[in-house]
Order: sequence, then C-alpha cells, then structure tokens
Amino acid sequence: MEAVTPREVSVQDEAVDKSTFKKCNQIAFYRRQKLLHPGKSSYRALLESVTLSDENVKFQIIHEENKVLLQVEICEIEGNIFRLKIDEASPLRARYKVRDVLIKEPTTQRLFISQNEGGILVLSSVNEDYKLQVIANPFQVELQSKGETILSMNSNGLLYFEHLQPKPTAENEEAASDSSKETQEDLGLWQEKFGSFLDIKAHGPSSVGVDFSLRGYDHVYGIPQHTEGLLLKNTSDGDAYRLYNLDIFGHKIHDKIGIYGSVPLLLAHKPNRTSGIFWLNSSETLVDISTKAVHGLSGSAAETAKQKAVPLTDVRWMSESGIIDVFLLMGPTAFDVFKQFAQLTGTQALPPLFSLGYHQCRWNYEDEQDVKAVDAGFDEHDIPYDVIWLDIEHTDGKRYFTWDKKKFQNPRKMQEHLRKKKRKLVIIVDPHIKVDPKYTLYSQAKDKGYFVKDRNGQDFEGICWPGSSCYLDFTNPEVRKWYADQFAFKTYKGSTNILFVWNDMNEPSVFKGAELTMQKDAVHYNNWEHREVHNLYGFYQQMATAEGLIKRSSGKERPFVLTRSFFAGSQKYGAVWTGDNTADWSYLKISIPMLLTNSMAGISFCGADVGGFIGDPEPELLVRWYQAGAYQPFFRGHSNMESKRREPWLFGEKNTQIIREAIKERYVLLPYLYTLFYRAHTAAEPVMRPLWVEFPGNIETFGVENEYMLGKSSFLSFDKSYPFSYLCSKLNFYDQRIRTILPWLCFLQIPVFQRGGTVIPLKTTAGKSTEWMVDTSYELHVALDTEASAIGELYLDDGHSFQYLHKKQFLYRKFTFHKSILSSRDESGQYQTMCVVERVIVLGFGHQPTFVTACSKDGKEKEVVFTYDTKTSALTLENLALSLAADWKICVN
Repeated sequence: MEAVTPREVSVQDEAVDKSTFKKCNQIAFYRRQKLLHPGKSSYRALLESVTLSDENVKFQIIHEENKVLLQVEICEIEGNIFRLKIDEASPLRARYKVRDVLIKEPTTQRLFISQNEGGILVLSSVNEDYKLQVIANPFQVELQSKGETILSMNSNGLLYFEHLQPKPTAENEEAASDSSKETQEDLGLWQEKFGSFLDIKAHGPSSVGVDFSLRGYDHVYGIPQHTEGLLLKNTSDGDAYRLYNLDIFGHKIHDKIGIYGSVPLLLAHKPNRTSGIFWLNSSETLVDISTKAVHGLSGSAAETAKQKAVPLTDVRWMSESGIIDVFLLMGPTAFDVFKQFAQLTGTQALPPLFSLGYHQCRWNYEDEQDVKAVDAGFDEHDIPYDVIWLDIEHTDGKRYFTWDKKKFQNPRKMQEHLRKKKRKLVIIVDPHIKVDPKYTLYSQAKDKGYFVKDRNGQDFEGICWPGSSCYLDFTNPEVRKWYADQFAFKTYKGSTNILFVWNDMNEPSVFKGAELTMQKDAVHYNNWEHREVHNLYGFYQQMATAEGLIKRSSGKERPFVLTRSFFAGSQKYGAVWTGDNTADWSYLKISIPMLLTNSMAGISFCGADVGGFIGDPEPELLVRWYQAGAYQPFFRGHSNMESKRREPWLFGEKNTQIIREAIKERYVLLPYLYTLFYRAHTAAEPVMRPLWVEFPGNIETFGVENEYMLGKSSFLSFDKSYPFSYLCSKLNFYDQRIRTILPWLCFLQIPVFQRGGTVIPLKTTAGKSTEWMVDTSYELHVALDTEASAIGELYLDDGHSFQYLHKKQFLYRKFTFHKSILSSRDESGQYQTMCVVERVIVLGFGHQPTFVTACSKDGKEKEVVFTYDTKTSALTLENLALSLAADWKICVN
C-alpha cells in the first residue's frame, strides 16, 4: 500500500468530527453500569470468612442475586496509604492486573482487627490514626481518621463486577428469544458495534466499577488528560470524564473526552486537608462526579456539624475490564499526596539540563540546509535555543531509524555541526512500522513475532503515516529490550549522542481504526486483549525508548524522551505535551489548567506547543504564548506542516525583541528551574502548581486556574485583574522584573512575581544555549517577608550524567537571609564548580545600609559595593565574586 501523504491526512483530519469518537452513551459497559442506580448494594460481606496476615486482611463478599463470590483484600501501606483489591474468588481465567506501573510491590503494615461482630468489621492502623470500618450488609467500607469519616466506598451501592462466564453455545443462542438477542447486542455483552467496526469480546463482559463518597469535599482535581478547567465538574448531564487514550486532532476546548494520555488519579481538597484516589486500571475508564450538600456527618463530626449542610462529592469509577485495585492516599497535605503517589509510581526523572532550554520544532524542517539555516537564524538574531527537532519527513519513506537519503545525506555531519554550536537534535520515532519486507526493522520484528496480533492471530495491520503498518507489542519485555537495542549507534546509522527522541502517535493512532485507534480485540503478549492494556501502550514505548538511550551510553547519560501518550508512572521516563492544540487564545488559556493537572498527577515535565500546532497565530498571540511558555516546564515552539513558518524572527523586529527577551528570561531562570526539577525528582514536589497547593487554607485560591506558582517562590498571573487581596495582605509579593512590591503590575508582559520570604538563584545573563552558560556567574534575588527574612536553595550538577546519583556528584546549597545576614551553606553533595555569585538583589529592604561586608568561611572579609533604590526598597550588591561552592556570609549594616 502506498504511504499516506501529509496532505491526504490533513484533509482527512479536517473532516474528522466528534462523531468519529464515542459519546458516553455509545460505550456498552458504561450503559450497562448506568443501569445500576444509587441505592442498597446487592453485595453482602461474609465477615466469617475474614483472615488476617502480616500483609493484609482478606474476606469474601457475595452478590445476593447471582451468588458470585468476590475476594476483597485490604492492606495498609507505610505513609498513610490504603489499598483495596476486589477480584473474583474463582474466575474462569485470570483477570488482567496492571504491571510495571508500580515501581515495586508496596511494603505493607499490619492491620489489627478491633471489632468483628454485629455485622461490622473494624480494622485499625498501626498508629491508630486511621480505622477502616467494613459494614457487612449492605457491603461498604468507611475510612476514618480520628473518628471522622474521610471517605467511604460503595455507600451508594454502585459496586459492579461482571464475572467471567462461558461463551454461549450455538444451542443456547438458538434457544434465546429475538428480544433477548437484541438486548444482549444493545448491551454489548459479547460483541459491540460502532459504525462499521465490530469488537468481538472473546471472554465476554468483564467490566468493574464502584463509587466513593468524599465527606466535606467539594473541590476535586486530577484525572488528566482532558481539555478542561482545573476543577473537575459535575457529570450529571451524562458526559462522564473519559480516560481512553485517543489521537484527536484539534481537540475541542472544555470536553471530557479522553485525549492522548490518562492518569487515573483524583485529588480532593478542603481547607487544610487533601486526599487522593488512585484507580489502577489500564482499560477504558469513565469517571462520574457529583457534588452536593448534605446534612450532618457521621462520627464525631456529627456533633459539630449539627445538621449544618456540608459538601459531599461522589466519584464513580467504571472500567471495561480488569480488577478493582484502588489506592486511597490520605495526605493529609497536598504534598503528602504527591509523595504517596510517587511512592507507588515513581518520581519525575531528573531531565538533562539542555532539555529545560528552548526547543524549536515544526512539521517539518526540510533538509540539512534548512536545519543549518534555522540554527544560524537564532545566532543572527541573538536568541538562545538548545534543540532543533525533525518530524516524520526526515526518514526514508516514514521508516523510523532511517534518513531520507536526498534531504539528509550526511546526518552525522549535520549533528557534528550542531554539537560545535553546543546544541542537540531530537528526531521522531513512532510505534507503527511500515509493512515492507525490505525494511530491516519490519522484517526482523515480523520474524520474531514482535507485532500485536489481530483476533485471528495474524499481525494487526492498520493505516498510519507510512500507509499499511504493523504495531510493535511493547507490553512484551522481550520486544522492549529489542527495541531499546535499535538506538545503538551501530544499529541506528547516522545517529550520535546528541540525538534524542520524540515518541508520537502512540495512543496508538490508527487512521482507519475504530475511534482512530487499535481494535480492542487485538491480542498482545500473554494473550491479553488490547482492551486490557490500551492506556499503557504509550507508557511502554516511552519506557523502551528511555532504556534504549541509557543503554547506548552504557548507562552513563540521562535520556530525553518526549511522549504524546502516557499513563500513571510515565514521569519516570521523560516529558509529555498536550498534543495537537490550535493557534487560538482559548488554547493558550486552557493550556494552564491542563499543565497544572498533569503536574498534580506526577508529571512535572510537561508543556504545550507554543503558538499552537494547528493554524497561524496572530503576532500578539504568539508573543504571549512565548511569555507563558518561558515559565512552564517544557518549552517548545511547534507548528503543523500547513502552518506558515514561524521562527521567532519572522514577525517584525518589535515582536522579535519581545520573544527574544522571553526566551532569555527562561535561560536566566534555569538555575531555579533545575532546582525545582531536583525537588520533583527527590521529593515529588510539582514544578508547576496551583495556588491552592501553596495556600491550602484559603478557599479563594481553590478554583484559580489562570494563575499559578512555579515552585514556592514564583507566582504568575495571566489575568489583568488581581483578585487575591489575600496574597497582598498576608504575604509580600514582588514584581520579578522591576523589583517593586505589589500591587504594581506590568501589562507589557505576563506578570511574574516573587513571593516574599524566598531566595531565587538566577544566571546573570543568557547564553546561546545551556552549554554556553556552564561558567556564567549567578545572582540571587532575595525577597523579604514581613519578618525581613528569606530562604532558598540551589541544586547543581554536570547536567547530563547519572553521577549525581551514583557518586553524589552534585552541589546543594541553602541560602538564608535573617537579621540582615545572607548566608550560603552546603547541604550535601561534592560537585566542584568555578562559578561565583556575582550579584545579590534584596527586595523589600527597609532602609539604606551604612556599609555591607562579605565574609568567607576562612574568615576573610571584604567590603561590598552596593546601591539602594529608595523608591523600590531594592538593595543591590555588586561585584561579589563569592564562590558558589563555598560557605560565606554577607552582613548588611
């Protein structure tokens, strides 16, 4: 079959509308589950079956009508985490359990049975802070903290578990009435139709679901990825949040349909308490949310509530298959929940420093000359950048791991040119493999049986960029190992160690497939159907790619891999972005809550295509997007093949100047940003975070999505109004650019403020790329709080290796300003650097000093040159030349 041309695909995509994708009421398992309405559960716990071990508590529950037994397993995990698993007691075949997402099987703590009588089982945690109360009839579980019910499971009676059954025989089918057949077909029990596509369910219906009630909570967040606001909305209109990774070109704004990636983690917050629910299931999942006011609370809170209406949020999880495996993250702070989730799924990988610089991409840079011309353009216009990207057109006929022989005749020489400029190259590697017996990758994979199979046992074939394609089965560890080997320099001809990777189209995207993705009845490793593992497909490709880049360096170099499709735990392998957005103001606006939601779900290294991938942004929109992207974790300009060229210097000198300043701001900010990524890597703290995370007791911040914090110190506003008198009155905030205290605003740029009480490390100037800035001096911005104090930190390493991990080759400094003394001290690490702190700016210093002295650890003292601006109360200390790696003090007198 001939390759699909970009123009053909573009026209095809333009014709795509929402009818290509299912609405909730077109999803059979959702329709079946929605037939079960809130009320008394049909399940009863058999508390006489309780067994207790060091690892868990087990008991059975029974459905009163069909008499099927389910096995319930409850355990406590160190750090205020509880796990509940429900599986069939005696299934016809094993049900799918998600693999590889948890970094290890969690270590459990012993629960104690403090009551098992009167139809109630009470389990107590080791420290007795928490109790789990299991009510036998109807079956439900309440999780209590110090007598207060935090959440309950199955209190609305919506536990749903389709047990596996033998396939109906031909005789049974003939005996069935026509109406019964129609009912089975309508409910999609053994097969399901959508348009012209037929999904054969070889093992029958197997969906699971249950409800959770969150007491006292009416603000819930999470379950990315959707083009929705920060706060999750009620789904009473029947439009549930869908977690099903799909390639939706030009996705719509404010839509609950699934796009690209999914993380089944939901956070609930009320003043000064945060909880989380992690639903570990990789099949298609829908989430219903309902928030209402109820009277009174159970437990000790009932006395204080005295029938006062309090919020209650019900969350109903529904998945197509698998088991119920849910982790309850009890916080009690947001940062505790982040750590608990990372304890299970891992922290954000520490990225190589270059990947935090600016990336320039489009579909597609034409050839080697085009790459060199764009590279030269950045130097000519004095704009820093680190990475140039190549899309699918760089390959030989969309055969990945190859080069177009006419356009890229000497890719190694091109990379050596970039290396001399201290820059990097990223190329695209998609999961679909062109069906071509002469293509080595295809023929090897076919011979080894490494492709996903169709339901008849043949290699699954679908249409994607190369035309007819087969799809590697990344769920197979042997395939992942083989795929990782493809990145070896001897195998991937023309590649060098400055080449990094972009995994796209890995939902997986199948142009003529049902909902533009793989058939659910396709078959993977160990005979698991695609329906079981769909949301894991991109996760596994990124895993294999990252392992390949590490392997090619003999384990010495950190990888950089960007993926479009992702799942819980993808943060361990690299970065994600929000996909095919549009050059429109609304997409710039929605990118902020989308990135905040990804960040709260553990994926700190995230971004949105600057300028919008589809269409042509007006200059003002492009300028604003650069200003926004400069203060977001992943910073890449990207555009569609049919968009006009939009290198930063093509919009007139005035706009070029503003974009240049925005990108330079990013490079000056890198020490702070890199430090935030170290905190994300070691302590699971999101780089980009909503205001409520930093101000958990102030309800005014709970729904804010057009302003956010970058770490603890920087506050960004994307609204010309400034509604939070709380921040002004309780804390000092300073404009980061002009160094004055609020409420002064600068509308020529997106306002960026530094929080009082913090120290931000910066570079004194931007270089051509991150590598050009290794020896550039530092400056500290010290923003004083109402007590005239501030603290901050700086993390530094070589920026590319694993030496920080294996040999403690890093520098971790803590800066403290207290009683007019600024001190720098070593926290840990042993990395050597010749860099110095050249300048310090103290914001909010209340008076002009008489003199300032700097004192090193060996006792040497010198007088410091300073200036004081009475209008802005900014004290500037110049020409310090204080070693970054040494302890020292500056005394302001």
